[in-house]
Amino acid sequence: MNTQFLLLAQYSGKTIIPVQDVCKDFFGHLTLQKFLRKHNSGEIDLPIVRIEDSQKCARGVHLIDLAHYLDKRRNEATKENNAMFGR
Repeated sequence: MNTQFLLLAQYSGKTIIPVQDVCKDFFGHLTLQKFLRKHNSGEIDLPIVRIEDSQKCARGVHLIDLAHYLDKRRNEATKENNAMFGR
């Protein structure tokens, strides 16, 4: 399955997904503030788009960036699993 296509369906065709939705759906163990803190410290390598230059503007994640992030995490998990089971 294509991750981008599945995300398009999940988010009703939105190109930019609000950061609070990404946090809730994929980082549910983190509060939005903790998610943003981890992002700003470089622990979460996921580009966040600011809709304007203002600090208080809406922020989101581009669907393609989220798909690449999820695919990368999946590939890392697959490698780890294969190493564990000697594949």
